Amino acid sequence: MDGAQAPPVVEAVGIAKRFGPTVALADGNLSVRAGETHALVGRNGAGKSTLVGVLTGLHRADAGEVRFAGKPAPAPGDRAAWRERVACVYQRPSVVRELTVAENLFLGRQPRGRFGLLSPGRLRREAAELLEAWAVPVSPDLAARDLTVEQRQLVEIAGALSLGARFVILDEPTAQLEAKAINRLFDRLRDLQQQGVTFLFISHHLPEIYEICQRVTVFRDARHIVTAPVAELSHDKLVEAMIGEARGLVQVGADRPSVSADAEKVLELSGVGVPGFVESVDLSVRRGEIVGVAGSAASGKRQLAEAIAGLRARSGEVRVTGRVIKAGQVPAALRGGVGYLPGDRNVDGFVPGLSVAENATMTIAGKLGPRGFVLPKVRDGRANTMIADLDVHTAGPHQPVGELSGGNAQKVVMARALASDPEVLVLVQPTAGVDVRSKESLLGAVDEQTRSRRGALLVSDELDDLRVCDRVVVMVGGRVVGEHPRGWNEAELVAEIEGIGESGV
Repeated sequence: MDGAQAPPVVEAVGIAKRFGPTVALADGNLSVRAGETHALVGRNGAGKSTLVGVLTGLHRADAGEVRFAGKPAPAPGDRAAWRERVACVYQRPSVVRELTVAENLFLGRQPRGRFGLLSPGRLRREAAELLEAWAVPVSPDLAARDLTVEQRQLVEIAGALSLGARFVILDEPTAQLEAKAINRLFDRLRDLQQQGVTFLFISHHLPEIYEICQRVTVFRDARHIVTAPVAELSHDKLVEAMIGEARGLVQVGADRPSVSADAEKVLELSGVGVPGFVESVDLSVRRGEIVGVAGSAASGKRQLAEAIAGLRARSGEVRVTGRVIKAGQVPAALRGGVGYLPGDRNVDGFVPGLSVAENATMTIAGKLGPRGFVLPKVRDGRANTMIADLDVHTAGPHQPVGELSGGNAQKVVMARALASDPEVLVLVQPTAGVDVRSKESLLGAVDEQTRSRRGALLVSDELDDLRVCDRVVVMVGGRVVGEHPRGWNEAELVAEIEGIGESGV
């Protein structure tokens, strides 16, 4: 039977998955035919990663069914059986850097010789045979840390195929590759297709979908929207499926005054680069201005924000109100006038066991009493002001932040960013994982705080966040590729984020 008549290599039907109160996937459906490269696309938060977790056995679905070649998926704990059916090559390396290519290929299943002892010679020989069989031009003796991104991906694919899997998920495989390396990778994928390997290709760079994939599935808002042959889905229809009808919050900041070209520059970036993520960015933010930064997960936008806040090493120059900020030093950024809200409040935003007051005033602890001592009354007084200003629903300044809802916890993180009275706010995903009312409150605070007192750089995947901005710049591949004034067209912005229009498509 050909690929269209045989049972799908993998089929997911009605997959639903929740993480606590968050619905990560409500209606996940996917059917991938044998020998094809099938695209899975959608905006961040659409449910793609959750589906991949279910397809690889890392997440147990709350509802729905996964079948491989028409048969039910293995039991959740049977990792060996899962590896025989599916493999995933992630954007982040899964090889062990300190080991050789051969040792990585046979990690946990090293060939043995006489008396059951490990056999380095047999390990090297079988690794060389495996690499040759799948046409991976890499020495088995090479240390994994010395692999290029392209080589690492091919080694991981070869390792997956050696376990028996003929269905491989590629998660943003081209995000860190140059054009020539992308072409070579695509040539290898086509060769592997001819040998019976099936791929699920996840990418934010839509032109690649039209180049390498035969069919595409679109997810939006945790649901399956459409599956269609790539040749039958125009670029406009694909973007429309990804974003749906234009919809948003109450238009926060719709009446923002225009910012004068003569207004003071509170933030200036000159040739700012972050190794491996950002090439060179020149950008400025004026007092009274909110500048949005949009881009895919691999665009470098988050790493740029982290570099401004002193969390990453960088090249180039960052100035706040004309003063140079030392690179890679959080205290220097804080003293220099940068207020920072991180992208994941649960990981980087707050300490759950500490109180609202302790979390909100963490960056100004040295100003809450004489000689660096913290006076509880002073601290709680500052916290009460923040609670009132940001409408934090809490039992009081002494309540642990871990007991608050997501929206109120995020308001505490915002309060901390504002506590030092910064010249510029650097905000990453400021409304992630909060309800509509909290979104409006948080964006309202950004609007109010930047009308005259300071500026803001707002980095977000959420179109509703970007609507409050006076202008939005788009990053692709570590560089700024476009700028849009307030009132931008949603389809045009998303198309630029996803790379449509590049390479002639």
